Amino acid sequence: MKVLTDKEFIRYQRQIALPEIGELGQAQLTKSHVLIIGCGGLGSAAGLYLSAAGVGKLVVVDDDHVDSSNLQRQVVYRERDINRMKTEATAQQLGALNSLVQVRTIPKRLDKSQLQLEVMLADVVLDCSDNMPTRQLINQVCFQQNTPLISAAAIGWQGQFAVFDYSEEQKSSGCYRCLYPFDELKQGMKCSEMGVVGPVVGTLGNYQALAAIQKLATGKFHVASGHLHLFDGARMTWQTMVINKDQECQVCRNANEPQH
Repeated sequence: MKVLTDKEFIRYQRQIALPEIGELGQAQLTKSHVLIIGCGGLGSAAGLYLSAAGVGKLVVVDDDHVDSSNLQRQVVYRERDINRMKTEATAQQLGALNSLVQVRTIPKRLDKSQLQLEVMLADVVLDCSDNMPTRQLINQVCFQQNTPLISAAAIGWQGQFAVFDYSEEQKSSGCYRCLYPFDELKQGMKCSEMGVVGPVVGTLGNYQALAAIQKLATGKFHVASGHLHLFDGARMTWQTMVINKDQECQVCRNANEPQH
């Protein structure tokens, strides 16, 4: 049974050649729906690779405009995009890279009800946001809807990455709030204040894209859920730690009880 067009087969043949993906896995990618929240450095890298990989539908969310200071690390943008909405410029670039991919833009911050709807439609959510309240809300909604969440962050030379497979059988591991049980970042923990190395952000965004492709094309993550991966860009090393479940967590402490 033929599941891809000739055009798709030729375009994605390097991925299809991988036994873990094959033609069926590529067909799954072309039918997949990914929600990317944040079109900064993380979302730039992840969006480009997901578009190139042939993910069928990408929804990009951001309320910001492109600034010249973004160009050092947010590689989806060009100088001509300065002052444009990030979602608009991102959609144009992703569409230019792969016309087979549908890109929908949401040029504003989502409130909880809107986020719930978008997460319900998505197969996987990428948290590429830059503030703690948004990250906590995304985590809560993904947990409640059993939607896989791929989270990353970067500042200075440091980055972090985690996958949360919120299927029912995976809810025994810790969630994002177990890792960070607060709603605000410490003062001075912003790129504008501490600085950031562009390739560090790109590395973490690429990890998010890689995890999403694994999940969508093969049906499972190949990295353990509920583990925090810490990247030191200065030394180019990784460390991994288990995210222990917080028995007092506001989000996941009642994981075995029905969600309302």
